[in-house]
Amino acid sequence: MTTQQILYPKSKLWMAAIKPPMYSVAIMPIWIGTSVAFAETKNFNATIFTTFIAAAILILAWENISNDVFDSETGIDKNKHHSLVNLTGKKLVVFWLGNLCLILGLLGILAIATWQQDLTVIGLILLCCALGYMYQGPPFRLGYQGLGEILCFFAFGPLAVGAAYYSQTQTWSMTSLLASIIVGIVTSLILFCSHFHQVDDDIAAGKRSPIVRLGTKTGSQVLIWFTGSIYPFTLIFVLMGIFPVWTLLSWLSLPYAFKLCRHVQQYHNQPDKVNNCKFIAVAVHFWACLLLGVGFVL
Repeated sequence: MTTQQILYPKSKLWMAAIKPPMYSVAIMPIWIGTSVAFAETKNFNATIFTTFIAAAILILAWENISNDVFDSETGIDKNKHHSLVNLTGKKLVVFWLGNLCLILGLLGILAIATWQQDLTVIGLILLCCALGYMYQGPPFRLGYQGLGEILCFFAFGPLAVGAAYYSQTQTWSMTSLLASIIVGIVTSLILFCSHFHQVDDDIAAGKRSPIVRLGTKTGSQVLIWFTGSIYPFTLIFVLMGIFPVWTLLSWLSLPYAFKLCRHVQQYHNQPDKVNNCKFIAVAVHFWACLLLGVGFVL
């Protein structure tokens, strides 16, 4: 039994491996795309929405599970005791569990495409999956080159939000595209925050994450601009008459944004204290996106 397992019961390690709060990352692009569609058309297909949500959760589960498998091959997760591969010791089983989640998720998206007699949505989601694979999967491993945040922005922003909007309307929308920019930024923020506590492991494995490249102090300063950008964007789009004024409800997530920036500024170079910052970023993401969508619905 390792020191880490003594300090943290296995049940807590399993919860850390499964990461329940992270699945809001899958839900919010669908929520935003659907909310914009409702605001513009006053139509809402509940069956497509719930099917899309379930499929998105399964596809994100595949990405998280397969990332554990791919990271186990590079040795970057040797100190990550809540890795599914490290917890089970059965890499092949974990790999195929991830693939099963992907297949089930894509079957859900295929059902939507079949109902609509239109392959556009599944095409967009397959592109999201391709970007997700390129993030950690061989031979690409673009996350190791510091490109993960860019891939994350497009996969969870324009592509996922656009697909959700299209699933309700079978058309495109400039408002949906602009809303997807905010979703993409705040989702990439979570990934950006996940690097602060693992700089040494990243360097040892040859991973050039943004925090490895910038250093934790500069990274903490970039975080302030990164986090703060979503609020002026919303205000500008409201002043331009593109977003309804109710979308300014998303500004109620500001306390979480301030908490995140203060926490990282204070503990950026202390891995044991900064390691929870990605969960504060999840709170920023959840409340900003939830309230942005409520603004469109209202």
